[in-house]
Amino acid sequence: MTKLLESFSGKIKEKAIQLGFSACGIAEVGGLDEERVRLQKWLSEGMNASMTYMANHFEKRLDPGKLEQGAKSLISVLFNYFPDQKQADLEAPVISKYAYGKDYHLVVKEKLNNLLIFIQSEVLSCHGRAFVDSAPVLERPWAKASGLGWIGKNSLLITKEFGSYIFIGELIIDMEVSYDSPFTNNHCGTCTRCIDACPTGAIVEPYIIDARKCISYHTIENKEEIPVQILKKLQNHIFGCDICQDVCPWNKKIHSNQINDFKPIEGLLDMEKRDWMELGPDKFNFIFRNSALKRAGYKRLQRNIAYLNGKY
Repeated sequence: MTKLLESFSGKIKEKAIQLGFSACGIAEVGGLDEERVRLQKWLSEGMNASMTYMANHFEKRLDPGKLEQGAKSLISVLFNYFPDQKQADLEAPVISKYAYGKDYHLVVKEKLNNLLIFIQSEVLSCHGRAFVDSAPVLERPWAKASGLGWIGKNSLLITKEFGSYIFIGELIIDMEVSYDSPFTNNHCGTCTRCIDACPTGAIVEPYIIDARKCISYHTIENKEEIPVQILKKLQNHIFGCDICQDVCPWNKKIHSNQINDFKPIEGLLDMEKRDWMELGPDKFNFIFRNSALKRAGYKRLQRNIAYLNGKY
């Protein structure tokens, strides 16, 4: 029986790599009890800011078995998205690297659904559901439980092979397979570069992010006015922030992704400061029609650009 379950896992992982995923690990569905206190404390202190949805479905966040009835296995996949290019104009508004290419939600979920079809047709008949930021699943702890990496002091998943510039997706299925051992080592050591580099002090302590101080939160999620104390430290960011990742030693020698969908949108990195300042809604909708920047929307992006012009 053990060998059969191992063969199931082997086939799933092999197919995941064939589909283009950078890595794949599998954990047994159950409760993440060690996350309970951390999440309760984070929410009780209001560090989720206006993201009230983070307090919803609390038990389901801790146990996917309560999210999907009959769930037995959680397959975590990683996608390296580190680009081989940078924005050309150093004075242009800065956007997070994950938004250079096609919206990862679309790309990763399609491939996860293809992986599910493979499992159902080539491994064993089962029911399953793919998730990419679309349900209350604690993706980073589950990736760690699947043996793929550790949680860094900036709260992001870090791997030896791909650093932290990785998308994470999950596939929950109701079939039993062989499981990977959780990643137990933490290779951050005494390094505090991410904490020291954060201009707003959003990493209030190792592994804890206060969204109320986070540039990514304020430029993407925050629908209200950005506090003046944050505005003064935006450092030209209008969508997301990679500062804590850029300084991480584990991101210094990683290879760039080779997935066409994650290649920068044509002309995006050549946009100069003036192009961003003059960006109209029609051009925004055309250039970013399949981009993660659509999450913020044109009006919020314009708000952020206006802040950089000192209009606050």
